[in-house]
Amino acid sequence: MKRREFIEGSLKGMSGILAYSKAPYIFSKTQTKLRVLGTHVTLQEELKKRAMKDLGIDLIFEAKGSAAVLQKAAASPESFDLYEQWSGSINILWHAKAIQAIDTERLKYWKEVNPLSKTGKITPEAKMGLGDSPNKIIYVQKDGSIGAQASDKISFLPYVHNVDSFGYNTDLIPKGKEYDSESWSWLLDEKYKGKVALVNAPTIGIFDAALAVQAKGLMNFKDMGNMSVKEIDQLFSILMEYKRKGHFAGFWTSVPQSAEFMVQKRVWIQSMFSPGVSMSRGQGIPVTYASPKEGYRAWHGVMCMSSQIKDKAKDAAYEYMNWWLSGYPGAFIARQGYYISNPERSRSLMTKEEWDYWYEGKPARNDLKGTDGKVSVKAGEIRDGGSYVKRFSNIAVWNTVMDNYDYSLDKWYEFLNS
Repeated sequence: MKRREFIEGSLKGMSGILAYSKAPYIFSKTQTKLRVLGTHVTLQEELKKRAMKDLGIDLIFEAKGSAAVLQKAAASPESFDLYEQWSGSINILWHAKAIQAIDTERLKYWKEVNPLSKTGKITPEAKMGLGDSPNKIIYVQKDGSIGAQASDKISFLPYVHNVDSFGYNTDLIPKGKEYDSESWSWLLDEKYKGKVALVNAPTIGIFDAALAVQAKGLMNFKDMGNMSVKEIDQLFSILMEYKRKGHFAGFWTSVPQSAEFMVQKRVWIQSMFSPGVSMSRGQGIPVTYASPKEGYRAWHGVMCMSSQIKDKAKDAAYEYMNWWLSGYPGAFIARQGYYISNPERSRSLMTKEEWDYWYEGKPARNDLKGTDGKVSVKAGEIRDGGSYVKRFSNIAVWNTVMDNYDYSLDKWYEFLNS
């Protein structure tokens, strides 16, 4: 009996060893934690679960508002491994030495990344747009600065991107004509007094406000992408006067909050991001995402590595960056209205109806669901602004950190607290 017990025990032990030997990848990978600091736009639970399943790494997401994310990243690079936000934050992070260069040879799909990220134009004929187009700040130069000269080192992984404008409730505001009657000036229309909101993000909200002020004919900028101190003073003087008259109903700090503003009818018109429009529509609010005749405010998502990351965490960071361009994430975020830098890899993971609507600007042949599983596009609808190429051919200004950023930041918070 003792001999039988010994043999049986040995067999059980061997089976355990064999089971472990068949899954060393999963066992070892679960020991690697990757801390990702960013906004709710990309730090979504479904993406987190899928990435952890596909990669076997332990992802820790920390989502905050745009300003809070940038402040923490610049001041405490040791507090995160990867940073996800907008290209407007790159200059600040690079000069603060909070991020390090990314080696394009370790990016599996770098050659698939389209011209928008590398040249600033989706097509040679497209408008470049004022401010920091992504090509101006992506390449790491020989002297350690960042610029437009191509190199094999980059400051950020280009991935999610879109053009932004404002959303308005067509039950309350007559639907306009895209690229014609729709205008940024609507944000300052006296008819909507007390029903207007702006995004509370200094490097974003300031351009929405500037586009509205200029479209309204209240002032002109020599270069909206790099305002002078005098221009900033004049802009905020105008905004202060509107605020004193009760024009603004609020300032939202997250996508869910912007949708809540719309659903509760606290606002009729406001700065919006595409997921907020999708969320609002999913809850039955007929929000149109405007295609302003003056052009869009464009943004490019950036994924950056902390200057402090190293060893296994750094290897995991490259795996996660490669995963973002591997197909599934691009298909997922397309359903909330965002584009990916190498869209053809995501095409096979979308239905033809989805691709035609989101990328080609064609009428939806059937109801389409958003990332929340609710219908966000009804059959027959055409995407606001049309195709990917058309939308990115009409850029007025890119999200940008201007030379007078610190001054504009002070004025922004003075405006909010007034």
